[in-house]
Formats: sequence, C-alpha cells, structure tokens
Amino acid sequence: MAAILMVVNIDNHRYSLRTMKSTDPDVLLLAALADPTRLEILRQLAGSAEVCACDFTDCCDVSQPTISHHLKVLRDAGAVVSERRASWVFYRVAPNLIERLGGIAQTLVPGGMIPVTTVLRSRAAAKSAAATSRPATA
Repeated sequence: MAAILMVVNIDNHRYSLRTMKSTDPDVLLLAALADPTRLEILRQLAGSAEVCACDFTDCCDVSQPTISHHLKVLRDAGAVVSERRASWVFYRVAPNLIERLGGIAQTLVPGGMIPVTTVLRSRAAAKSAAATSRPATA
C-alpha cells in the first residue's frame, strides 16, 4: 500500500498545473479571457476603436503594472493587438478574435454551429406554416 501512495505522490508533483502550460492557442485564448480583469479590459476595447494603455486603470481598479501584465497576456493569446506611438501604446481588439471564438464554439457543438439567420428563418417558416394550416373558425 505504501508503494501505491508513493506513485500517486510522484505523479502529483510531476504533473502539477504550474509545470504544465498549454501551448494550444485556443486554450491560451480561453484562459486569457477567463480572468475578470482581462475580460473588463476587452469589454472596454470593444466599446472604442482603440484605447491607450494608460487609460485602463480607470475601468479595472488595479495598478498600471498589473494592467500591463494583463495586456501582455491578452496580446500573447492573440485577443488584442497593440501599436506603439512615441511613448504611448494603443490597443485594439484583434481583427480575427470573433472568428477564433466562433471556431472554438463550432468544435464544442455537435454538428457545428447553426447561423442565427438560419434559425430565425426556420422559426418564421414554421410559424407561417402553422398559421396557414389552422382551420378557419366561424
């Protein structure tokens, strides 16, 4: 029994979450978006064309070094893009972010995602068919 406990203990230390960092870009993107501060940063970016890095401290109630760290994580995950202008850095939502998130979602839904327009058209057709097939009441 002691040997079994020792093997489990070895496995716990060898495969801890801190030592195994994923290189899958989808995992990195979802992990970056899972943090409340980073999600708030992304929401602020979505509301405007671009935002200077110095303007994020108003929305997030964290220090500038912490904002810089969160922006780096978002940039490394491909959620945002940045552009340096003199001593300022401006951030925008990555142009392909919606497509990447949609691609991830498609892999999670059996049979793929159905476009909203298709669903709305099929509902409208079903309502129309139901209305025409009802017998008239006198």
